[in-house]
Amino acid sequence: MTSDELQSIIAAGLSCEHLEVSGDGRHWAAVVVSAAFEGKRLIARHQQVYATLGARIQNDEVHALSIKAYTPAEWAAAQD
Repeated sequence: MTSDELQSIIAAGLSCEHLEVSGDGRHWAAVVVSAAFEGKRLIARHQQVYATLGARIQNDEVHALSIKAYTPAEWAAAQD
């Protein structure tokens, strides 16, 4: 799997204002900015991202994914 493929999978399952994916084919990092995260705790945000991957997590196609999940307002504040 490539970073572009993983990014497409996440984007297909979650509306994102901003999405960056990087990694080496086994270990990945994602920055996900979505209004869907509004009012949700960090664990719930991560669960939403993992849900987009479905069986790819269970069958080890995506071995490890580090997620930074922001609301649009949090992302804007982090850019200052």
